[in-house]
Amino acid sequence: MKRILIGLASCVATLAWSGDHGLPANTPAAYQSECGSCHAAFPPALLNASDWRKTMARLDRHFGTDASLDAPIHGLLAKYLEDNAGRRASPSIAAEPRFTTGAWFVREHREVPARVWNDPRVKTPTNCSACHKDADQGRYGDRELQVPGMARREHD
Repeated sequence: MKRILIGLASCVATLAWSGDHGLPANTPAAYQSECGSCHAAFPPALLNASDWRKTMARLDRHFGTDASLDAPIHGLLAKYLEDNAGRRASPSIAAEPRFTTGAWFVREHREVPARVWNDPRVKTPTNCSACHKDADQGRYGDRELQVPGMARREHD
């Protein structure tokens, strides 16, 4: 009986972590309008607080783009990202942290063939909305998944 309970608990924990990592209820509208104007407004839990501090400190050279913000908006978003950062995300040694190199992202996308990443509709692993149709709402579950060039998986 003990093994069954442990097995069920681990399944529930895995499902809770592997499903939607939606945007928290306290997500400021500025997060969607500022960050979401160039790329998906990624769930803050994908990086830890240290990596968000690094990211916010380098917005003037954010992956080759000047994404600078006015001081009040910068402060608001920095606090939001740190307050909602992932606790399990490992700190990055990179100057520009990338959630796409983290263990969770790599594990969740291990079955994605190279041809999908190279598909012109996808282009890059950070183009979440290419496959996750509700990424703009912070939903990344299997039910919203439609991978270009691959048949849609059936769900119960």
